[in-house]
Amino acid sequence: MKIGIISFAHMHASSYASVLNEMDGITLAGIADDNEERGKEYSELFKTSYYQHYQELLETDIDAVIVTSENSLHHQHVIAAAKAGKHVLCEKPLATNMKDMEEMVSVCEQNQVLLGTAFPVRFNTPVQQAKKMIDQGKLGEILAIKGSNRGTNPGGWFVDKAKSGGGAVLDHTVHVVDLMRWFTSAEVAEVYAEIGSVYTNLPIDDCGIITMEFTNGMFATLDCSWSRNASYPTWGDVTLDIIGSKGNLKVDAFSQKVDLYSDRDGVKWIGWGDDMDAGLIEDFIASIKEGRSPLASGHSGLKAAEAALAAYQSFEKKIPVKL
Repeated sequence: MKIGIISFAHMHASSYASVLNEMDGITLAGIADDNEERGKEYSELFKTSYYQHYQELLETDIDAVIVTSENSLHHQHVIAAAKAGKHVLCEKPLATNMKDMEEMVSVCEQNQVLLGTAFPVRFNTPVQQAKKMIDQGKLGEILAIKGSNRGTNPGGWFVDKAKSGGGAVLDHTVHVVDLMRWFTSAEVAEVYAEIGSVYTNLPIDDCGIITMEFTNGMFATLDCSWSRNASYPTWGDVTLDIIGSKGNLKVDAFSQKVDLYSDRDGVKWIGWGDDMDAGLIEDFIASIKEGRSPLASGHSGLKAAEAALAAYQSFEKKIPVKL
């Protein structure tokens, strides 16, 4: 199977390319990037062909593409790939507005190509164990979930709203809302949000508290921010406190690490656990071979981003927003 990558604008592209190059029977057949210097650098690093224009890559005999461009370009790249008959794994958020996401899902369906959303946290072992326990009914009815996704400000185009579509609220809400939906099979019914910019000194949101009510009556809150400073031991977190009628469960997705304290480097963390990106890519490849939807579909990406977009509407209007 031949896979291409459109743009190395997103930092996850390098990880995905590394996974592809280590898989048996899979060829990273090309990288397209309108940034010629960046594109050539990574093409040489991963020993593959470089294309300055993504259309040229889509004209080759690749089977699928991974889209890791700026958020504002996801729609354009996914639509083009679908019309070229290529399966697509798109970095999150799926897009920056509902109209674009609905069209992306629809066009992929019309052209009979798979569309997956890059939600690698689904492939984290603690998260999968929590999903199993919930499915087995060990926690009973899920009454409430408190989540967090607090990370480091990625900078670059992420803080340019024209390219990113939003700051920390869009960047960090989608991961945890996806897990909440996946765990409960319920949809977000109403969103209320308080959003601020207190860490970056830039005209873009870098923190938020999102309050949600789900269709199953569950109540959820989410702390989503770029609040981790450069000296913090870890880049960030994904945590969930799940309250059930039969018991409670705490999930700390990124606790698979060793804390290192040294005079030379200060406090650092050394990860030893899951390679979630590998799980994501392996599932996408398997979905193509098996003719099934990826574990996190395009629809999953749309519904998670819908909640984040509703949070912005809520903060602007100062009222809860029903979905």
